[in-house]
Amino acid sequence: MTTIIAVSVIASFIIAAAIGPALIRYLHNMNFGQKILSYVPEHAGKQNTPTMGGFMFIISITLVTILTNVILVRSISIQSFTVLLLSLCYGLIGFIDDRTKIRKAENEGLTSKQKFALQLVLALVFLSVLHMGGYLLPSLYIPFAGVSLNIPWLVYIVIAAFIMVGCNNAVNLTDGLDGLAAGVTLPVAVYFIVIGVISNNTPVVVFASALAGGLAAFLIFNFNPAKVFMGDTGSLFLGGAVAGLAFACDQPIALVFVGLIYVIETLSDILQVSYYKATKKPVLDENGQPVRDAKGNVKMQGKRIFKKAPIHHHFQLCGWSEKKIVLIFAGITVVMCVLAYFGTAPHYL
Repeated sequence: MTTIIAVSVIASFIIAAAIGPALIRYLHNMNFGQKILSYVPEHAGKQNTPTMGGFMFIISITLVTILTNVILVRSISIQSFTVLLLSLCYGLIGFIDDRTKIRKAENEGLTSKQKFALQLVLALVFLSVLHMGGYLLPSLYIPFAGVSLNIPWLVYIVIAAFIMVGCNNAVNLTDGLDGLAAGVTLPVAVYFIVIGVISNNTPVVVFASALAGGLAAFLIFNFNPAKVFMGDTGSLFLGGAVAGLAFACDQPIALVFVGLIYVIETLSDILQVSYYKATKKPVLDENGQPVRDAKGNVKMQGKRIFKKAPIHHHFQLCGWSEKKIVLIFAGITVVMCVLAYFGTAPHYL
């Protein structure tokens, strides 16, 4: 296991770091630049920064996962390649989204319904493959409680698909600052390396190690000030990777702990939108009459819980630097991963 971890991490790091500069030049020459939303003026200086840089770690993780399994492990693992394939398919959704944004020259790609449908189908296929291969049982292990809840397969697959799609979108939502998604996901990858080792799950160790090495290299180019963004190509790949690893370890509930930042980012966005809609009222002029837009529609205005959502934007508007936010969020994730270890390790030891 030590050799597998060392080789996978180092090889993935070297490959990603080596192709990074060439990939950034290519993306720049192809004018694959990120378009900044008008309601995020604090990021105006990042306009046209090359996006789809997620290919940097996607390529390294793919190559290392395949070669490590073939050369070192000398076996073809359904778990390892299923998680890889799931991540690649989610990354493909992100790539389509990124290409649509670039073609339209704006920060709007696939619709939320299109994304959800594609993500849901992939989740159902992934879960079914693992279940038919005997790698996934319809039970949920509850960390710290030390118990597993056995539930009907149809109920389980609905819950599991919801967790997977939610995780995928949560990681995507977290990718809002330089180095944030990669910085938070790196300790999560290390957590799954440890869980893979104590559970003697070599496929998980291989993929998680490649993930850790690739992300570490990507942060060289993505940490503030970022030379490249991962784009939806990278963030949806990461969402698939994290969710896939959780189910390959049969530890989906552990995502609540190790992915606490993902959860907080998502909840902050949901609360902001919900509260805004619930408190929405017509905008009145000085005479108390409703203000109308160019189309004659009454303008509406609601209240907000945060200065801006997701919550990383709130802290940014509170005066925190991007580096401070990333380091604190990554630090919280490290603490939660350690906590999750003590809650899940007894299941294997």
